[in-house]
Amino acid sequence: MVMPPEFPPGWNVTQPVLIADTFSSCVWKVQLPGGTPAIVKALKPIEDIADELRGADYLAWRNGSGAVRLLGRENNLMLLEYAGERMLSHVVEEEGDNRATQIAAELMAELYDVSPEPLPSALLPIRDRFEALFQKARDEQSSGYRNDYLEGAIVADQLMSSALELRGLHGDLHHENIMLSSRGWLVIDPVGLVGEAGFGAANMFYDPAERDDLCLDFERIALMADDFSRALNVDPRRLLDQAYAYGCLSAVWNAGGQEEARDLAIAKAIKEVRRAS
Repeated sequence: MVMPPEFPPGWNVTQPVLIADTFSSCVWKVQLPGGTPAIVKALKPIEDIADELRGADYLAWRNGSGAVRLLGRENNLMLLEYAGERMLSHVVEEEGDNRATQIAAELMAELYDVSPEPLPSALLPIRDRFEALFQKARDEQSSGYRNDYLEGAIVADQLMSSALELRGLHGDLHHENIMLSSRGWLVIDPVGLVGEAGFGAANMFYDPAERDDLCLDFERIALMADDFSRALNVDPRRLLDQAYAYGCLSAVWNAGGQEEARDLAIAKAIKEVRRAS
């Protein structure tokens, strides 16, 4: 049985209920004074805890605009606005993928618009996020042929070297990190990156995770690129390049498992749509 952490007295939270126990955190639904629900995220001492801590900096910077509010933070505990229970994946099932894509595009238009607030210094540059792919490409150079890891690294480097406008990015946007709250659709669980807006949309091409029929569909890839490029005011071809490079990075992260093959298959499909555009 997982026991709740010792909550800071100033938070005045009660009635903790464990709603998730993941590799990175335990998530508790609690009550604020007056009965308003909230979330306490208790981080575990994992190797990637820096991602979670940067995510808190990202939420503080967003200050509720398109994202859940960070209500409090002490050590490895975060007090967060309650985002509800309806995820964008539910929209895919009940209203269709096109509607879910429209919602995501509208939300990203808000998330990745120019902010009057300066970017937090704690956010990770996108090039650093791609270091695993760049290292994989260096390791693969001796193979004598150009595979997707090499090509993905080349594309990523070209995109980053020619970056136009940098934005604060969520960093792990997918259909279960977009929630319908009492304030509308909001994002949760950011990583906190700095890069072009297209990189902030890239993971959506690989999601929902169990819907290869969607993710490998050339027409869906093209339509998603059009919707996202209009919302973000970016060239759809550049966005497809960013999505392709991201898939190669994700494949490195998932090396040795079924997810690696899936990531590469979707990345190849994206590359084909890009060639035809």
